Amino acid sequence: MKYTEEISNKLNELLEKNYDAEKGYINAINNVENSDLKMFFKRRATERSEFAKELRTEILQYGEIPTDSGSFKGTMHRNWMTLKSTFTSNDEEAILEEAIKGEKASLEEYNEILKERNLPPSIDSLLIKHKNAIQAAINTEKVHEELVS
Repeated sequence: MKYTEEISNKLNELLEKNYDAEKGYINAINNVENSDLKMFFKRRATERSEFAKELRTEILQYGEIPTDSGSFKGTMHRNWMTLKSTFTSNDEEAILEEAIKGEKASLEEYNEILKERNLPPSIDSLLIKHKNAIQAAINTEKVHEELVS
């Protein structure tokens, strides 16, 4: 496998994760009543959309084709969030818990790719920027969770 193809494959994995996160946050917006939570989820969805655009640009610069949708696993997670919110007495707390779980999974994936020391500096800095934003979102979600519970 060529170096550019290898990097693009890794970036495509993150791209799928960001598509999944964006769709998950949009799903969350539709399942909460609290206007502060709706705004928080809207900001996260917008942020993940921006991450996806940045990753697509990098993949295209390597002459590869970016993926255009999320993963089956992401679809299942969103369906689980919807089902769980339907049967849980405190919907917003359950949705926040699932959002935190999803963000932690994204963070792990970013950390795994960043462990590899063969990334070009521009991609490395982009991924670190994304990772830091995801960590900040996790911290903020935990604060919101405490406020909701």
